[in-house]
Amino acid sequence: MKKEGSTNSEVIFFRIQQERKENWKKTCQERNISLTRLIIDSVENRIMDDERRKVLKFIEKQDNIFAKIETNVNQIAKVVNGQKFISESQLELFSTQLLEIVTLKARQNRIFENIYALLSK
Repeated sequence: MKKEGSTNSEVIFFRIQQERKENWKKTCQERNISLTRLIIDSVENRIMDDERRKVLKFIEKQDNIFAKIETNVNQIAKVVNGQKFISESQLELFSTQLLEIVTLKARQNRIFENIYALLSK
């Protein structure tokens, strides 16, 4: 009788050279993943769990970088508001840098869309 919420698992046996098996196990240990995950993800052409963790760490780091940039923009705005003045050259430089930030953010978002597509496989 099948219990609700349980999954059916099958066992597959296959022959492999001992040296290759040890290499796979070493790879798994280095990547902190199971041999089963290595095989399944490889066969199904899915992103590995260790790679997924790296990607999520990268996304978090990127988010922190842009949070720092936003803080810097707010600090500049506070100084300008306090002085009630910004020179033409400073304004031009600031505008150029803001455009670069917008461009980088758009590029980052495209990268994130690709990453999310890979993660959803």
